[in-house]
Amino acid sequence: MNNNRRRNFRQRSSKNNFRRRSGSINNGSVNNFSSNGNINFNRNGSMNNMHNVEKTMQKFQQLAKDAQSNGDPILAQNYLQHADHYLRRFNELSERKETNLNQDEIKNKDSEKVAN
Repeated sequence: MNNNRRRNFRQRSSKNNFRRRSGSINNGSVNNFSSNGNINFNRNGSMNNMHNVEKTMQKFQQLAKDAQSNGDPILAQNYLQHADHYLRRFNELSERKETNLNQDEIKNKDSEKVAN
């Protein structure tokens, strides 16, 4: 009869669980590594900000150098592939920015011609 009785447990709020998880990932470490080596990156719009993409690319390049100096060529190659991805994204954003600047210059010249 006890097995059929429903137990009333207090549900944990998701906010408390979130704090617990985020605290265990960062736990004051300088290099943002969790215990299994995963890296904690903020992804909120970071792929559209050239500065953030460049910093992330440089971080992966440094991680690759560190892995190589520690004698782990496989991990170094993995980090270099990630850095290459961010380099391609950085170049894409740079090209888009340059195209937008060129289009703005053309519009400004056209508007000056119309005003004269």
